[in-house]
Amino acid sequence: MPQFKQFSMPDTAEGLTEAEILTWHVKPGDAVKVNQIILEIETAKAAVELPCPWDGVVTELLAEVGQTVEVGTPIITIDVDPSGASPAPAPAPAAAAAPAPAESNGKIGEEMPGGRIATLVGYGPRSGSAKRRPRKDAPAPVAAAPAPATPVATPAAPAPVAPEPVAAPGGYVPLAKPPVRKLAKDLGVDLYALSGSGPGGVITREDVEQAVAPAPTVPSVVDSGARERRVPIKGVRKATAQAMVDSAFTAPHVTEFLTVDVTPMMELRARLKNAPEFRDVKLTPLAFAAKAVVLAVRRTPDVNATWDAEAGEIVYKDYVHLGIAAATPRGLVVPKVRDADRMSLKELAVALDNLATTARDGKTTPADMMGGTFTITNVGVFGVDTGTPIINPGESAILAFGAIRDMPWVVDGQVVPRKVCQLALSFDHRVVDGQQGSQFLADVGALLADPGVAMTY
Repeated sequence: MPQFKQFSMPDTAEGLTEAEILTWHVKPGDAVKVNQIILEIETAKAAVELPCPWDGVVTELLAEVGQTVEVGTPIITIDVDPSGASPAPAPAPAAAAAPAPAESNGKIGEEMPGGRIATLVGYGPRSGSAKRRPRKDAPAPVAAAPAPATPVATPAAPAPVAPEPVAAPGGYVPLAKPPVRKLAKDLGVDLYALSGSGPGGVITREDVEQAVAPAPTVPSVVDSGARERRVPIKGVRKATAQAMVDSAFTAPHVTEFLTVDVTPMMELRARLKNAPEFRDVKLTPLAFAAKAVVLAVRRTPDVNATWDAEAGEIVYKDYVHLGIAAATPRGLVVPKVRDADRMSLKELAVALDNLATTARDGKTTPADMMGGTFTITNVGVFGVDTGTPIINPGESAILAFGAIRDMPWVVDGQVVPRKVCQLALSFDHRVVDGQQGSQFLADVGALLADPGVAMTY
């Protein structure tokens, strides 16, 4: 006989409380295997692919694309015995009500005490079949049970919240997913009185919200609909906004600026691009800036430190996990190049190229965006000269790398055209004094103006 299990939104080990459904890779009726990717979610920092915990057939998707779901909320129902090959267990209502024994860790696929199965993303639901919610278009849903003499409302249906609920002839239960039912209960909306606009007559969140929204006047509909667009604050945008506010109002920011003649750096780049070892490498000016930063950190380790207010300590780090601020379709993310101070120029160039590709594709994992020590924001790719960047939370400094332009420059008393860019360094004045910040910025500028200076570090 069929055995239905529901997979709930998991915590992906980053303190997750909710996530948005980005893409479903399966639909009702699809056969699935253990560890097969079934959907993609967006957490506060990244897009994450979720695997299936069981073999079986998808019977129902309980969350829609674009919906934000709390951790622990069921999102999909899977029939783990679609062929009915497993013998039906004898009815044992008393045993089903008994509390499950304490859980212990087990191997994937192994049955644990209490009837739960160890899976890749948790232990799954407790033993016992989950009852399917009847669909509006299912053939004769009430005929499967003994027909009562008079119409009786299905006991499993949620009690109508609004006063004087509409009767449900024939045991009809409105189709709505758990988050929508909760919203309706909170807002006092009677689901029996709504007509669902979703597939198969499913009642959506918008249907419930529209039931309690005041009817707008005609002018406001025209003005708002034609000239305004509202987008919920969630996911990466929500996390970035909170992080920037926390940083701006916690760390006392100081920003210093430096204009640099980077002609020698650009000439070296042109020569290296023709060298055999760099022939297949995307060698960008950002790679030179990254190399200059990790070298300059050796002389000014304060810019690579962290202010730990809770412990009352400044934490100096003997490694550089270099963050690169990247603009993506989902918002600003800052993935890290781990141990960038141990990399050669070529290794940095390859790592930066891979990092940028992964970020643009929305595949940066939460782990890749945690634990940074210093950040570079490359505003030059947008044709911007410089700015006053906000320090990434948990760090003490950030460098803005501006556009490289042909500009008049004085060389040996003569005005000549040169390749020039502007640098801006924001630092936390609790950790970095003005002298230290100025020294670091001057060192980065010197390394870009004359790459041969790297020999002295």
